[in-house]
Amino acid sequence: MTLEKAKKLLAVQADFGGFYNANGAKLILAEVQREHGQQAVDTLIRELDLERIFGFVPGTVFGGSLFGKT
Repeated sequence: MTLEKAKKLLAVQADFGGFYNANGAKLILAEVQREHGQQAVDTLIRELDLERIFGFVPGTVFGGSLFGKT
């Protein structure tokens, strides 16, 4: 997944907020982490204010995958 696509998907999740959307955001961030590393995840958290919306802080490691690959 490209970082631009991840950013768009995360923006949708953030607009809705809530528990289920936080889980969706975690899966997206796990995929970003796997493909692009922790720095990319931290940048997205800051840019989209995900700490305020979902409580995600930079440095958080997100496990899992959208496609079941680890």
